[in-house]
Amino acid sequence: MADHSGAERVLAGLDPEQRGAVTAPAGPVCILAGAGTGKTRAITSRIAHRALTGEISARHVLAVTFTARAAAEMRSRLTALGVPGVQARTFHAAALRQVRYFAPRLLDGRAMPELLDSKVRLVTLAAARVGLRTDRAAARDLAGEIEWAKSSLVEPAEYVVAAAKALRDTPHEPAKVAEVFAAYEKIKRGNGVIDFEDMLRAAVWGIEEHADVAEQVRAQYRHFVVDEYQDVNPLQQRLLDTWLGGRDDLTVVGDASQTIYSFTGATSSYLVDFPRRHRNAVVVRLVRDYRSTPQVVGLANAVISQARGTEARLRLELRGQRPSGPEPELRIFTDEPAEANAVAARARALIDAGTPAREIAVLFRTNAQSEAYEKALTEAEVPYVVRGAERFFERAEVRQAMVALRAATRSIPGETPLPTAVVEALAAVGWAPDTPPAGGAARERWEALAALVQLAEEYAATPAVLPIGEAATVERPVTLAEFTDELHRRASQQHAPTLDGVTLASLHSAKGLEWDAVFLVGLSEGTLPTTYAKTAEQVEEERRLLYVGVTRAREWLWLSYAVARSPGGRARRPSRFLPQLDRSGGSGERARGTGATPRPERRRTQIVSCRICGATLLAGPERKLGRCATCPSDIDEELHERLREWRRRVAGDQRVPAYVVFTDATLTALAERRPSRPEDLIAIAGIGPRKLGLYGESVLALVGGAAVDEICPEKTFEIDP
Repeated sequence: MADHSGAERVLAGLDPEQRGAVTAPAGPVCILAGAGTGKTRAITSRIAHRALTGEISARHVLAVTFTARAAAEMRSRLTALGVPGVQARTFHAAALRQVRYFAPRLLDGRAMPELLDSKVRLVTLAAARVGLRTDRAAARDLAGEIEWAKSSLVEPAEYVVAAAKALRDTPHEPAKVAEVFAAYEKIKRGNGVIDFEDMLRAAVWGIEEHADVAEQVRAQYRHFVVDEYQDVNPLQQRLLDTWLGGRDDLTVVGDASQTIYSFTGATSSYLVDFPRRHRNAVVVRLVRDYRSTPQVVGLANAVISQARGTEARLRLELRGQRPSGPEPELRIFTDEPAEANAVAARARALIDAGTPAREIAVLFRTNAQSEAYEKALTEAEVPYVVRGAERFFERAEVRQAMVALRAATRSIPGETPLPTAVVEALAAVGWAPDTPPAGGAARERWEALAALVQLAEEYAATPAVLPIGEAATVERPVTLAEFTDELHRRASQQHAPTLDGVTLASLHSAKGLEWDAVFLVGLSEGTLPTTYAKTAEQVEEERRLLYVGVTRAREWLWLSYAVARSPGGRARRPSRFLPQLDRSGGSGERARGTGATPRPERRRTQIVSCRICGATLLAGPERKLGRCATCPSDIDEELHERLREWRRRVAGDQRVPAYVVFTDATLTALAERRPSRPEDLIAIAGIGPRKLGLYGESVLALVGGAAVDEICPEKTFEIDP
């Protein structure tokens, strides 16, 4: 029974684009939704509106997403809209429910096989069977390759060719990985168990090969909604196509600019190609950003505007809807410890000023970067939580390394330089200071142990002081035993449990979350983009990672990098993805230069946003004007003419070209922005302390309405007869 008043309430408060998505006719609908544009509201409102108008029945809807949290939020919102009973689940949960229900019919009365919660144990057995000895990290990487292959519908015999086509960075020689893959499948069948990919395949098989199952499933589910469609992999798409069975009542929502999981098999190609695959599809673009300030939105647009490749075809230019906020800050530091300490100090200040610790996040490219921030936050007495990974000193490889370091204090000579001693000690746990291994888990393990070596280098740079008599002292090198004691001290400090604190997270694990204040740290070449990004497609995914990081911030955003990893270390360049700040206005360092590494500073470099549309301004004239060249001008023409006349007279008195006093762009900026205080003048690029002293009083008087003759009378000259 229709509830038209309820349907009208659903539409209330929606913006025009959201309303278009909600009221689109039955059939294929593709919602391209930028970060913070209300995509969950749009898709839940679409389901609710259709149900309340009587167009569909809630019990015939299947909404799928990628996390249990997102599915629970969808169900909660639908209930609040007056439409309970919609099935909102992850792909795996929906498939598991169906396979369990139909198992007696599909398996001739037998129970559904046990579901593996992890592949690692069986992969370790499979690797041993084909002659590979693996530790847990290597087994995790092999398991990841098997998951990628199965999610990509690749069989063991096809793996070598498929991995080559996909340019996979394989943990072992591809033929050997294929052997492990085949052995894993054999061991799994022998043990009578299935993994998560098998479960999705079983759901596909049950529908495709059993007409009665297909009829029952398709009678139950007639309308489909898929969230985060840019993250669908080929196996999930196959299951979706099987559910649909040729029907087209499908709504998908996604953002190609947030495609950051291609290494797992996820691909945005289904989102990009949706209008081609569904010729009568309605495409709606949501671009009004309700999450972030215009300043944050402008920076996000600047980052993603340089994107190239397939995903860039669906790039959205967001429009900030919130009130204006502080400009993002770009900070440059001499080394990573200085960067971490500055972040901790600013986090402490934000908390003291009233920002809850849970509304602050520090985001980085790799989990191995967390240790410096754990230490700095601990010393600043700022509580923190690590998301998506263990705390640094709780990681298994770090605990194992600390045992090896303690043991090495009895075997390595005391006069051995500390960094050398640490490298020798870590050899006992299989670490070597050469090229990191292939595979994400093994590489992450290597980087965590490399972080211990970096800590040793920093610690060695601060020699111990040996007291001599009453006053004299002498410096001596620190020993391995002292370094080991220092590591245990840090570990004990950082193991204190916290229930509410600043979030430390990798950019990957931050997707889908948001905070009032966000620190994006370590933004240097080799880290973001990582050195392992070899192809153009991989580099573009790294750019999208930064975009995801920027769009996590609601109000306050900090971007920073350190010129060197450790004090006195080799210099690095800033990330190529940072906006190219112009030098002409004297307002900051160039984030991408012409070759020279920027001089490290501890001062703020302001990222200037358009005061009209919020876009980040990169060109010198635009930064002076405070607006994009294409945005409408609000210039005071009469003031502009008085300023030009005043400049002509001053230049004549000083016998210099007019532009030496102020450029045309500066005069236009003055006539548009109409500053009323000295600090307003200094905020205009091109007006520094010197020009403020020379001309500030006159300019402010002119802006206040003074006539040119009052400030700078026209000089007359008599001509001798």
